[in-house]
Amino acid sequence: MRRLLFYRGIENNDDAEKFLNPDYDSGTHDPFLMKDMDKAVERILKAIEQNEKIIIYSDYDADGIPGAVVLHDFFKKIGFNNFENYIPHRHEEGFGLNMEAVEEFGKSGAKLLITIDCGIADVKEVERLNELGIDVIITDHHELGEKIPPAYAILNSKQTECFYPEKMLCGAGVVFKLVQALISKKNIDWQLKEGAEKWFLDMVGLATLSDMVPLTGENRVFAYYGLKVLRKSPRVGLMKLLRKIKVEQKNITEDDIGFTITPRINAASRMDAPMDAFRLLATSDETLADELSSHLNKINDERKGLVASMVKEMKHIISSRADGAEKKEAIVMGNPKWKPSLLGLAANTLMQENFCPVFIWGREGENILKGSCRSPGNVSLINLMKSLPKGILRDYGGHSMSGGFSVSHEKIHLLEEEIISALKKIKIESGEFSQEIFIDKKLFVDDVNWETYNILEKLAPFGAGNPKPLFLFEKIEIASVKNFGKEKNHLEISFRKEDGKNISAIGFFMKGDEWGIELKEGEKINLVATMEKSMFRNFPELRLRIVDIL
Repeated sequence: MRRLLFYRGIENNDDAEKFLNPDYDSGTHDPFLMKDMDKAVERILKAIEQNEKIIIYSDYDADGIPGAVVLHDFFKKIGFNNFENYIPHRHEEGFGLNMEAVEEFGKSGAKLLITIDCGIADVKEVERLNELGIDVIITDHHELGEKIPPAYAILNSKQTECFYPEKMLCGAGVVFKLVQALISKKNIDWQLKEGAEKWFLDMVGLATLSDMVPLTGENRVFAYYGLKVLRKSPRVGLMKLLRKIKVEQKNITEDDIGFTITPRINAASRMDAPMDAFRLLATSDETLADELSSHLNKINDERKGLVASMVKEMKHIISSRADGAEKKEAIVMGNPKWKPSLLGLAANTLMQENFCPVFIWGREGENILKGSCRSPGNVSLINLMKSLPKGILRDYGGHSMSGGFSVSHEKIHLLEEEIISALKKIKIESGEFSQEIFIDKKLFVDDVNWETYNILEKLAPFGAGNPKPLFLFEKIEIASVKNFGKEKNHLEISFRKEDGKNISAIGFFMKGDEWGIELKEGEKINLVATMEKSMFRNFPELRLRIVDIL
C-alpha cells in the first residue's frame, strides 16, 4: 500500500489517511471561497423571495444532466416551483447557449438564467440575455477563452483571482457547491438542514466519474461518497435502469458507471432527446421511469451498432495508409457522412488502441464540419488546439483529455498537417507527449488473491488522476486460451496457480492474434494487467484485466 500511494504522490501518513479514508466535512471546501459565490447566492435568494422565473440551462452530457438534476431537486425540496429545466438538442442547437432559445426565454418572462456545465464561451448570447432583462449566473468548469461573458456572476474555479482550492471540479461539482452555499444560509425557513445536500451526491458522483476529471482532492470525496449514495439512492429511474442492465445497486462501482450508466445517459443526446435522460433521473413516477429506462437501453444498443461500424471504417482507413509513421504522432481523419454526436466515442476507442491523440470530424447540417478529439493524457488537447495557426479551427473547447472543435471547408485539408506539426513542436519544446505506461509492481500469479485485492480496493474509486494499479506478470505459463461472447470477440487467457486453481485474464474486444506472439497452451508470456472483482451473475469472481502482452 505504501508503494502504491507513493506512486500516486502520497508520501506521508496524513495525506495517506485523507486519501484512504475521505472525510466529507474536512475533505470539501467552503463554497464561498469561490469567486462570485456571494453574488450568485444573493441573486438566487432574491429570485426565490420574489418568485421570479428561473431557467436552468444545462449541457446535454453525463455531467450537465446530473448537474441539472441537482439544482432541480434543490428547488423542489425548498418548495420553489417557478423554474424550467432546459437542455439544448445536440444536433439542432449544439453546445452551450444558442440565440433561438435565448429569444424564447425573453418571451417567457424569465428573470434569471443559471447555466450548468456550459456558458463560459457564450459572450454574445449572455449580452443578448442582459438586453432582454435576464440576469445570468454561469456555473462552468471549462477553460476560459480570451473574452469572458458579461454575466451577473460566474462560478468557475479556473477564473483568475478565484482562490477556490479545487480547480478541477466537473460541471455538476460546481453547481453542487452553489447548492451547498444556498443551504448554508441558516436564516431562511427551508425544511433543509445543513448537510442535506449529501443526498445529491449520487448525481455529483455520477458526473465526477463520467467526466474524466482527476479523482484527487475534493473530486475524490465526491466520487467516494457519490458511490455510497448511489448504492442507496431512492431514485426510481436509476433503480429501473440498473435492473434492466443487471447491475445490483448495492454493489455499484465506478466501472458500472463508466461502462453501463454513462453511455445510456449520453445516448439520449447522441441519438434522440437529452431531456429523456434528465427525466429518468429526476422523476418519481414509476411508470415513466420504466418507459424511459427501456427507451435509453434501446437507443444505446442502436448507438453501439452505429459506432462499431464507424470504428471499423476508421480502422480500415488507418491500416490502408501507406505510411504509418504519422499514426504514432496522432490520428486525424474525417468524413462528411459521419455523425458528429458519435465521434467522441469512436475517437476514444481509437485513442485507447493507439495511445495517441485522435481528432475525428464529420458534418452537421449543410456546411458545418464538427469534430471530437481525445488524448490519452500525453498531451493537453487545449494546449494543442491553442497552438494551431489562427484560422485553422473555427472554434474549440473542452479539457486536456477530451474536446470538441469545428473547422471550415476551406481549411479542412490543412487540419492533419497542422496538428502533426503542432504536436512535434510541443514535444520538442515541452517534453510533453510521453508514451510510457507506468507499471506499479511485478507480481506472481499466486499474488492474485482476495487478500491482495482487498488492499487495492482501498485506493478506489479509480479513474482519471487515480488509475488502477498496473502489474507485470513475467514469464507466466498459459493454461488455456479462448474467445467468448456472442460474436467471440473477447479474449480469455487462464493461468494455473500453485494450488491448482485457475485465474483468468480478460480482454474485451481483443483478439489472440494482435500481440505479435502466438497465444497457446504451454506458451510463456509477459502480461501487463489490472486486478478486478467481477460480479457477473451477482457472483464475486477475482480476475485480471489485460492491458498488454509482451
